[in-house]
Amino acid sequence: MIVLKSKREIENMKEAGRLLASVHKEIAKMIKPGVSSWDIEVFVNEFLEKHGATPEQKGYKGYKYAICASINDEICHGFPRKTALKDGDIVTIDMVVNLNGSLADSAWSYGVGEISELNKKLLDVTKTALYKGIEQAVPGNRIGDIGHAIQTYVEAEGFSVVREFIGHGIGPSIHEKPDVPHFGLPGKGPRIKEGMVFTIEPMVNVGKYLSKMDPNGWTARTIDGKNSAQYEHTLAVTKEGTLILTDQDDLD
Repeated sequence: MIVLKSKREIENMKEAGRLLASVHKEIAKMIKPGVSSWDIEVFVNEFLEKHGATPEQKGYKGYKYAICASINDEICHGFPRKTALKDGDIVTIDMVVNLNGSLADSAWSYGVGEISELNKKLLDVTKTALYKGIEQAVPGNRIGDIGHAIQTYVEAEGFSVVREFIGHGIGPSIHEKPDVPHFGLPGKGPRIKEGMVFTIEPMVNVGKYLSKMDPNGWTARTIDGKNSAQYEHTLAVTKEGTLILTDQDDLD
């Protein structure tokens, strides 16, 4: 069942989203060779505590960390670690913020130092795919319109869209209905309605879309060892239009 959110609930989630966006703005300043994803983990824990928030995914189904930090061929759910990031790496930082019981979810991919032209294209295409999906997230459209817009754009650019991990509704819980695939057919899936709050979070691979799981049971990586990127926003469908609750540009 898809639970529609009230105006008050969306306003509260927007505050959580603004805090999460501000965390990503600070992380962007930290990313450079020599910094570790563990440094980012420590920073996020301290930042959220200072602002009266908590990392919602810490403890979720036994997950131990405030962030997911997925490097190079890791698609998602990479563990933060003390190994330094290297020049040319790409890293995706994903987190869910809980501010007074309201949640927001956002992932962002970063290039470390000087990255290759292929990695630059991967980041650009993945971010553009996110916004092409957001353009379809309007009342009257269907969830399938989002995935179709993302898939057709990404594949035309020569990359692939991960199938195993998708966007989702969010509210009091991290994962709610509707499921939001980043592939599929237009005109299919639930109708998008005012009051829906969900994430769009395309994961895009340089090579094949298939993934394999690390022995830790959490981290998924590309089956062919080629790089992957991800960008994610939390959206609210309202009478005034579709709001990006985790919009970093809204902070400028």
